[in-house]
Amino acid sequence: MAKTKPNNHLQTPHSGYHWDKKTHNYFEGWYFRLTLPTINQTFAFMYSIEDPIGGESNSGGAVQILGIDEAYMCRTFPDVGQFWASQDCLGLGHWRTDNISATPWLLSPKEFTTHIREGYQATATLNQGCIYDPRNNKYCRWEYHIKPIYGWGNPHLLQKATAGWLSYLPVFDPGWQILMAHGLATGWIEWEKETYQFTDALAYSEKNWGTSFPQKWFWINCNSFTSQSDLAVTAAGGIRQVLWWQEAVGMIGIHYQGKFYEFAPGNAEVKWEIQPWGNWRMEASNQDFTVTLIGTTDLLGTYVRTPTAKGLVFNCRDTTKGNLYLELQTHSGKTILTANSCNAGLEIGGSPWNEVWIN
Repeated sequence: MAKTKPNNHLQTPHSGYHWDKKTHNYFEGWYFRLTLPTINQTFAFMYSIEDPIGGESNSGGAVQILGIDEAYMCRTFPDVGQFWASQDCLGLGHWRTDNISATPWLLSPKEFTTHIREGYQATATLNQGCIYDPRNNKYCRWEYHIKPIYGWGNPHLLQKATAGWLSYLPVFDPGWQILMAHGLATGWIEWEKETYQFTDALAYSEKNWGTSFPQKWFWINCNSFTSQSDLAVTAAGGIRQVLWWQEAVGMIGIHYQGKFYEFAPGNAEVKWEIQPWGNWRMEASNQDFTVTLIGTTDLLGTYVRTPTAKGLVFNCRDTTKGNLYLELQTHSGKTILTANSCNAGLEIGGSPWNEVWIN
């Protein structure tokens, strides 16, 4: 079995597994997105572990996938003993198998294919797995290798914690970290008997962890823009737990032509107007720049599960085919860039979503 090693200088803070091996009701989740612009399709792989101590009704892991045309698959892995994760760097896996009795750890891709009948493994440079749903006789298999381009921050400097320096302390719940804002992926995905092979497809990954998900949140992500091959944006807002109170916070991060533009609490004013579904609008300004994001969709979207005290529940609505407009300017009015996409990830989650959320 191979061992995970800390990856290159683009490794972000919080890339490793956070569980202290004693906290109950703990969860950690990972999100890997792969976009195929030539066919306007996205695959989103969501991995999670809940209550890893085990023995509770909600203990165990899950794989959720949004596939072609936002079709949804989910498989659970109740045995927490078959989950592994590295505390030093991005590396995790969960499986069910009768062929290996050793402690679970990272396998070579060939070993995984040979010995693992269902499950996944992922690092900063690999995403591999296979799941099968016997209820409808559907399956998905995947293996692709990733070349990170942007972590989170200036690519020539130490990478940044998405939630700032306080995220190193047990202050915020949940924690959130963009692991890779932009990368290039090469490999294949087999979905409903169709194999999609790709070279330098567009990849993204992030994670969250803690004992509670935000009460309410929204999310925007895109690294597939028309006429802009070196551009990635992630933005979000939510009501998070901070020690004994809650607060609404939002941020926007943009990687463009080797530079990082950050609009976050402490260095920027961030405003938003989010409809219960169909329209996301954000505006932010720091001491040097202003940015506008407008996301829209006419699609119904797909509900996916997120961790709660009652286990995984459907309380998050996503589209991987959203429209997104981005405009970045200096304070003097000089336009740095405008960009459009029809492959944006747009999301709302939590509750209540019965009226426009203005902040």
